[in-house]
Amino acid sequence: MRETKLLREQIQSGSFDAEYQRLYGKAPAESCRERWLAAIAGYEKAFGPADRIALFSAPGRSELGGNHTDHQRGKVLAASINLDLIAAAVPNGSGMIRILSEGYPIDVVDLNETEPKPEETGTSAALIRGIASRFLSLKYSVTGFDAYVTSNVLKGSGLSSSAAYEVLIGVILNGLFAEGAVSPVEIARMGQYAENVYFGKPCGLMDQMASSVGGIISIDFEKEEPAIRQIEFDLAAFGHTLCIIDSGADHADLTDEYAAVTRELAAVCGCFGLHVLREVPEADFFASLPAVRAIAGDRAALRAIHIYEENHRVDQMAAALRAKEFGRFLSLVRESGVSSWTQLQNVVPTGSTTHQEVALALSLARRLLGGEGACRVHGGGFAGTLQAYVPNERLDAFVSGIETVFGKGSCHIMSIRPCGGIQLI
Repeated sequence: MRETKLLREQIQSGSFDAEYQRLYGKAPAESCRERWLAAIAGYEKAFGPADRIALFSAPGRSELGGNHTDHQRGKVLAASINLDLIAAAVPNGSGMIRILSEGYPIDVVDLNETEPKPEETGTSAALIRGIASRFLSLKYSVTGFDAYVTSNVLKGSGLSSSAAYEVLIGVILNGLFAEGAVSPVEIARMGQYAENVYFGKPCGLMDQMASSVGGIISIDFEKEEPAIRQIEFDLAAFGHTLCIIDSGADHADLTDEYAAVTRELAAVCGCFGLHVLREVPEADFFASLPAVRAIAGDRAALRAIHIYEENHRVDQMAAALRAKEFGRFLSLVRESGVSSWTQLQNVVPTGSTTHQEVALALSLARRLLGGEGACRVHGGGFAGTLQAYVPNERLDAFVSGIETVFGKGSCHIMSIRPCGGIQLI
């Protein structure tokens, strides 16, 4: 917490410009100052003047490798990015959490009511209640707070705005009521718990972990406690820029496409009396492939092969980054993209012919890259975004070529943020 008038003066004078550069890369310092000052102003407009205030940030994430592996207790390579949710927050001592997110109605959560509420399923209030309940269960004295939140994480982009929101709530509670004692890993787990139990979505843990821990990380979900390793790597030093391309595809009516991935993999695991593919030895799977085909079907078998190969690929990608073998890393990114398209089959929705936006965007991106760099489907697939590593000398032409077809603003230039969810002060 810092005195509000002093905090404004420090932001305006550039005292935090070095921190902004760390969080946001090459974003102009003036725009960063304006954004954080606007968060303070948004708080005071919503809740009244505050003598002291605290500032928090939680980043979106980009999946670098491990497409659809986390829900099978597999391996993932991910990174936090330079887009984030930020909050200005103040304890209120009322036993209530009140959060106003820019552009949305206010959420009010009574801390005396910590059990899941069926009527909150699928809402941000459910996430707040679920994460707060975990802090209370750890005996932290959460007495309530007011917060104003604003975001530049692109919704529906595969950059995990929902996980960033969960992590933001976690770091606010951690900063205001736990003196920072709760680890980033535990905050990520709290976010997953709230999303699974309170929000009602059976998500994995990759998104929350990448946002909370930050930087480039490899995660192995085989055991109850994920094995996490941070990787020091500067993409800019290798003359490439990370781009996220919004294909403009509609996510509506795709719930069953996403559910079919886990449903079919569950059918494969069922052939062995197990629950997730990580429990099924790869040799046993291939030895039983005729029976798997007969019981679960060919697409399910192909999806399983993707998971096995992608887990190996994540290890190889992480090793390539640690060894600074960027050319090898790009080759593995391309392999991952081909596997997602042909084996996981999460590029084109089943039966779709007129609308194949992600497939078209991938084909165009490969053409614009001219054999350099790499591109692949990003995140859940079927609709939304793809990821590209673009040589800097091709960047202007690449962005122009993508936006000519998919519209202005469809190609987003990213940088990798070296830290996860934080309290700015």
